[in-house]
Amino acid sequence: MALNFIKYRWQKTGFVIVLILLSLILISVLFINTILTPKLSEKVKDAVLKGTDSLYQINFSKAELHVFKGRAVLYNISLMPDTAVYHQMKLQGKAPISLYELKVKRLIVSEAHLFSFFFKKEADVGLITLNNPQIQLSRYSNKKAYTSSKDKRTLYQKISKSLKLIHVGEIQLNDINFIYKDYTGNKSATSELKKMNLKATDLLIDSATQTDTTRTLFCKDIVTKLYNFSGTSPKRLYVYKVNSITLSTRTSKLNVQGIDLKPLNTKTFFKSGEDRFTIHADSLAFNNFNLQTYYNKQSLEASSISVKKGYIEVYSNPNAPLTQTNKIITFPHWNIRQLKFGLNLDTLNVKNIAVTYKQYNKDLMKTGAVWFTNTSGRFINISNKKDILKKNNICTVKLSTYFMSKGKLDLLFAFNLTDATYNYSYQGHLGSMDMQVTNAAVMPLGLVKINSGQVKSLDFNIHSTQKKSTGKVSLLYNNLNISMLNNKSKEYDKKPLLSLLANSIIIKHNNPDDGSTVPRVANVAYMRPANSPFFETVWLTLLKGIKACAGVGKAKEKDAKKPMTEKEKKEQKKSIKKALKAKEKEEKEFKKKLKEQAEKKQKDN
Repeated sequence: MALNFIKYRWQKTGFVIVLILLSLILISVLFINTILTPKLSEKVKDAVLKGTDSLYQINFSKAELHVFKGRAVLYNISLMPDTAVYHQMKLQGKAPISLYELKVKRLIVSEAHLFSFFFKKEADVGLITLNNPQIQLSRYSNKKAYTSSKDKRTLYQKISKSLKLIHVGEIQLNDINFIYKDYTGNKSATSELKKMNLKATDLLIDSATQTDTTRTLFCKDIVTKLYNFSGTSPKRLYVYKVNSITLSTRTSKLNVQGIDLKPLNTKTFFKSGEDRFTIHADSLAFNNFNLQTYYNKQSLEASSISVKKGYIEVYSNPNAPLTQTNKIITFPHWNIRQLKFGLNLDTLNVKNIAVTYKQYNKDLMKTGAVWFTNTSGRFINISNKKDILKKNNICTVKLSTYFMSKGKLDLLFAFNLTDATYNYSYQGHLGSMDMQVTNAAVMPLGLVKINSGQVKSLDFNIHSTQKKSTGKVSLLYNNLNISMLNNKSKEYDKKPLLSLLANSIIIKHNNPDDGSTVPRVANVAYMRPANSPFFETVWLTLLKGIKACAGVGKAKEKDAKKPMTEKEKKEQKKSIKKALKAKEKEEKEFKKKLKEQAEKKQKDN
């Protein structure tokens, strides 16, 4: 007898029961692997079809279920849009702004409650892992995504007949290959991101969370990390690189580390005719970054952005061709208005940034440079949103920096973001510094050498439009002595006679003069030629006042804080007329140079 080795009847009965249970479990496993796997495919495919209004289909070649481990493995998965359905939606005006494609060789589901899935219609999973997935996003429109007036059901309402609940504790996508195709412009553009990871936590779709606005794509948090992102600019003049980008939807923080924009060498780059930029920033952080608005409306919105420790170098191209373009396009507030996407930044903070401007003198074959170090400050209300600008249309910029690394300079700008004349103003104060440090700029560019001089202070207050700048400049200094230089050789040769005349007759060595307590103050007026860019306009306006305080121009001894007298106002009107004539003369000379350039180009061709 088969059970003779068992002495007692109760043992025989127990053994039979165990055999029956093992048989049932074995049958259940076989049942799952042979019968329920097709049901799994059917349920998943049905849920995707219903949840996307038949726009997307999901397929996989094979599914392995491990009941006791609560584990499932799906192979060769593809989530693809049905192009026929999409074109039908376009004809009906119902097409979404973007389409997605997903391909992955293996998807692993861990800690799954399979019986709940089959018998309770509840998909409850602990972890889903996808390695090396390929994701493609194709954007076809900048318009707001279509919302059907007939079917306003939530995603949960659409899938509730197939599934009562979907919960995933964590989703991990590792080493993503992300391809972005943009068909919204005149030409299609494609970009590709590699070495990107994504982790989504606590995905929950049920009756309670179907309208939960605190979740993003039904997840409590989605953290995206991108490493070593690099590429070249469209004209291949620049190479850019970013060490890492991290975005969290729960905290709404976007952090960028190690940003670099590096141009080609100067000899090669200057053949392009464009100005040369070099940019680096250790970190860039967005707070309250609105991902949904950025994606759906192509609008950049954040409560604040912080840029820390970096530098910006601008090298003016000596081979830049003359153009008839009005250089108002260089004005900051003009550019904000012309943006093709929405922009609303409450605050932009900058800390410890160095700014350098370089210009090449062809005659001397030397480069002049001006630099500002340890620049820190705040930009407030950078926006092109009409509803925001109705409440406040002024963008203010408050900066503190060190001119030529020596003199502390405090600046305050105010830009009107709606005014038709592009109104703006700026005021500032420069502390004491040795004038000789400016020789790095004035010798190669101005052919003047400052032998001695000590700035006590420079104060200015200027009001401007796109055409006219007026205001006050006060420069206090001591012991100014200069040398005029020759431009006929590569070396700096002094002009003794002109230097003597300049120091004896033209310039004033002190302000206030010896024996006087009241300094000279210049009321400046500058009419901007159309070819003058923003920062050149600011500099030429200040230079006019600085030269006047030094004796080259009109400046009067008076308290800088006192308002203009009626006589001074009349004199300023005369100065404006004189500046207008100077502007017309400069524009006439510029047109002459444009004509000569065109004739030379025609001759060369």
